[in-house]
Amino acid sequence: MFAYLTKFAQFHKDVSFPSSQQLPQQLFPQREPIKHLLIGSPKAVNSTIHYLHMLGYANVGDWSPLLPTENPGEVMSILTRQILMQ
Repeated sequence: MFAYLTKFAQFHKDVSFPSSQQLPQQLFPQREPIKHLLIGSPKAVNSTIHYLHMLGYANVGDWSPLLPTENPGEVMSILTRQILMQ
C-alpha cells in the first residue's frame, strides 16, 4: 500500500503522504512467508519454474538454484513468497 501511495505521489507532486512509520498498522495487512518446493528431474523442475514465470506467478530468478537431493538425478528448488493473511 505504501509503495502504491508513493507511486501515486510521484504523479501528484502537490500531495504529501505520511511515511510507513506514521501510518496506522491496520493499513498494512499481516503477511506470512510460505515456501514452495519443487522436486524432480532437472528438466521437470526447470520446466515448471519457467511455466510459473510465464503465468506471471514468480520470476525465474526468485527460485533457489537447483539443489541435489539424496536421490540420483533428482534436484529441488525453493521459492519463498509473502502471502496476505486476513
